[in-house]
Amino acid sequence: MKKPFYTLLLMSFYQFSFAQGLDERINEAFRPFAKGWEHLVFYPFPGTGAIIEGGIPTVIILLVFGAVFFTIYFKFANILKFGTAISVVRGKYDEIEQYSGPDKAAVSMPDGDNPDTIRDESADGEVSHFQALATAVSGTVGLGNIAGVAAAITIGGPGATFWMIICGLLGMSTKFVECTLGVKYRDIGPDGTVYGGPMYYLSKGLKERGYARIGKVLAVIFAVLCIGASFGGGNAAQSNQASLQLASLLGMEGGSAGTIIGAVLALIVGIVIIGGIKRIASVTEKVVPLMAVIYIVACLVVVFSNFSYIDDAFGLIISEAFSPSAAVGGFFGVLIQGFRRAVFSNEAGAGSAAIAHSAVKTNYPASEGLVALLEPFIDTVVICTMTALVIIFYNSGGYFEYGAAGGVVEIDGVSLEGATLTSRAFGSVIPWFPYVLTVAIILFAISTMISWSYYGLQSWKYLFGKSKAADITYKILFLVFIVIGAAANMDVVWGFSDAMILAMVFPNMIGLFFLFPIVKDELAKYLKAIGKSA
Repeated sequence: MKKPFYTLLLMSFYQFSFAQGLDERINEAFRPFAKGWEHLVFYPFPGTGAIIEGGIPTVIILLVFGAVFFTIYFKFANILKFGTAISVVRGKYDEIEQYSGPDKAAVSMPDGDNPDTIRDESADGEVSHFQALATAVSGTVGLGNIAGVAAAITIGGPGATFWMIICGLLGMSTKFVECTLGVKYRDIGPDGTVYGGPMYYLSKGLKERGYARIGKVLAVIFAVLCIGASFGGGNAAQSNQASLQLASLLGMEGGSAGTIIGAVLALIVGIVIIGGIKRIASVTEKVVPLMAVIYIVACLVVVFSNFSYIDDAFGLIISEAFSPSAAVGGFFGVLIQGFRRAVFSNEAGAGSAAIAHSAVKTNYPASEGLVALLEPFIDTVVICTMTALVIIFYNSGGYFEYGAAGGVVEIDGVSLEGATLTSRAFGSVIPWFPYVLTVAIILFAISTMISWSYYGLQSWKYLFGKSKAADITYKILFLVFIVIGAAANMDVVWGFSDAMILAMVFPNMIGLFFLFPIVKDELAKYLKAIGKSA
């Protein structure tokens, strides 16, 4: 039944694509809604119009304040507990996750529970620490690292890189808080299926603190926004850049190329997401490390081929972070561009990754919170910075002016944006790499889409119930947005995607400000169990 359905879906899109200009019609139909939503989410904080033209978006202020607060409150756990987080992923403390066995009396029990009577909560959960991290990283390490960084630099200049790094480091603290809460308040179904994420810690956590009605409202708002984000940033933006790169490489630009490529991507993603989180985890734990290694090795080749210019590149990044040219919007313009792209890439504060991390097998919520803080570091501090260096090295030849409207630049008579610019930068050093990068981009896009399909589905089930009908309805809509994203223009798709992901920050951060003391207690329990000091 499933195969005929997807075959019919692909044939329908293929037949429609013969109508010349279908991509343009989809783009024009989608543009008004996307632009309107982008304007609403990035509404400026009152009074900031005097600082920068257009003002500073309220959502950026909320993110920065929250990340700084959590970093200080948790005594720089993002830095000082980094080694512990690595040990957790490596399985060094796995023995304390098991309550049964001959050594159970020696195991430190949370809350003073009796090891002879406690339920084996380690049976709860569906994936390991590493699988949960791989699934979440696959949702964050994606085209934001390739196309998003290119957009940040072309619009905000090299200085945007500095603020992406700062956002990544601070975001580690926010990610730790939200993913600890994701495990703490998850639901376990009768069949062992895990249901977790901000929807659950907003409703259950705030109810515990006497704010049941507020928690329920925030949970519903978050679920709605997460569904929208799964269609946008976790889906349409990914298919958009994969389509652009593939069409550029194959010479298929224009007409209905995006629709055709989108239909093929929808078919591939549809086959995978039918399997649920266990299949998603089994795929991402293999694909994510492979594509990350390929991409990082290529970045290192470019960086070391420009080794003598590394100090110049970082000097430019730092100087332009604080004294940028007027063309890129001044100091606050560069800061906003850096934070906006970093948050889109690592999603710290948006709460989405807490959905994947909540499926982990663990007795201690803080153990997964520590694992989660590695995400922004891998995603933003390492991979985004490498991408930025590749583009900065390339433009040392003066191929384009920073401050490009919409992130589109013209080089040798060809308009380049996002992933196509990054591909050109790699190709200047490794001529054959654009072909490899195309494969990597497609893998990044697919892995991100299948992870985000899980995030959106969890939110959909929270709102509409955990039935088979709800499941298939969401997945069909998700596949349709793959085609929309592939057909629409980059500025429309990415504006909508930014807005959808960052809109999740509002309900999520409100909940975190209420619940962060619980995270402190959970961290103390876990550190005591593994013999570490707070």
